[in-house]
Amino acid sequence: MNTTPFNTLIQTFIGNIPDAMRLSSRLCDKAKALDFLAPLLIRLYLAPVFWMAGTKKFASFSDTAEWFGNGDWGLGLPAPYVLVFLVALFELVGALCMLLGFATRPICLPLMVIMAVAAVTAHLQNGWLAIATGSGIFATDRTVGAIERLERAKEILQAQGDYEWITEHGALVVLNNGIEFAATYLVMLLALFFLGGGRFVSADYWLRRRYGID
Repeated sequence: MNTTPFNTLIQTFIGNIPDAMRLSSRLCDKAKALDFLAPLLIRLYLAPVFWMAGTKKFASFSDTAEWFGNGDWGLGLPAPYVLVFLVALFELVGALCMLLGFATRPICLPLMVIMAVAAVTAHLQNGWLAIATGSGIFATDRTVGAIERLERAKEILQAQGDYEWITEHGALVVLNNGIEFAATYLVMLLALFFLGGGRFVSADYWLRRRYGID
């Protein structure tokens, strides 16, 4: 079998890779005018997340502190009242900073610590998934068991309740409470730490311009 045409095709393809990479790079570079959108959208995504988390902690301060400090059914953390106050405060301040793009990189540091501690203390034992599924690479015996119970619950509701009304605004799921959300927020904060608040649409950008800070 004559493999010369095939070899020629492969060599031509390999030889064109540098030109293709340069063309791709030039095309992507043209999008740099819109590079402020990425940090802006991350900030606008995270702002309500931290605002809701902080306000919820302050609204149920004592209950949250008991959960933080209790070693039997909670996290077993020291100085729970102080920790709840600090975490909630950083979350609220962080939400405002995200919204305004002010002190974006510094505020990411305590928020990343909060997410890392939350992932390890409150979520890690539940695995990766935030919502339980019965299959997939992240499914565990815990989530498979949860789905079995969910299916049974659906059968009971369909037989004895108004299932269409119950599920009118969304499907029934089981909260697995794994590290998925905490890890996602941590990655987004890490990206913001390196990207900053973004050009044009952050207070940081205009303050740097005002004071000539590179």
